[in-house]
Amino acid sequence: MTLWHWLFPLVGYLLGSLAFAVWLPRCVAGIDIRTGGSGHAGATNTMRHIGWGWGLVVFALDVLKGYVAVALAQAAGAGTLIVALTAAAAVAGHIWPVFADLRGGMGNAPTFGALLAVSPLGALLAVGWLIAWVLLLHHTARGNALAAATAWALFWAVGLTGAPLAVAIALAPVVTLRFAQDWQRQYRELWLDRSESNE
Repeated sequence: MTLWHWLFPLVGYLLGSLAFAVWLPRCVAGIDIRTGGSGHAGATNTMRHIGWGWGLVVFALDVLKGYVAVALAQAAGAGTLIVALTAAAAVAGHIWPVFADLRGGMGNAPTFGALLAVSPLGALLAVGWLIAWVLLLHHTARGNALAAATAWALFWAVGLTGAPLAVAIALAPVVTLRFAQDWQRQYRELWLDRSESNE
């Protein structure tokens, strides 16, 4: 590891700050999706405002942000600590983007991309772990928060150590903090979030 490797977390944050969910709807429909729906700058809210196709484009680009940030650090020979910090910084950039008034998305897509760069198996396990928690709790924010906070334990239990484990540990406080802020919120984005009283 060399001194210049410490620039990668900054690069990760700047990549994460590329606010595609803000820019594309603004270009396509002249709207800021953060003023409606869930208020989040992410793929789901993009789908709600301008359709599934654009939402999938945003999702792919947001995944790519996390993947490219981590892949660049790995390709440069950065150590595990730098790779993990770069992943966390990319997701933090997505959530609090410097290019979009620090009002971004929730971080799932770049989290998936960052994990995909270090371990495709880990990325798939994380998705399954997330789904399991949401099914258990019937609440998107709480499921995401607890899945993020405990994914590292799942990785350790199944023998995913090294960079995948380090990335999961680094991502945990960032993603958990963001979703914990919505702990009491009913998104009405998934049927799992809905009770009979708010149908």
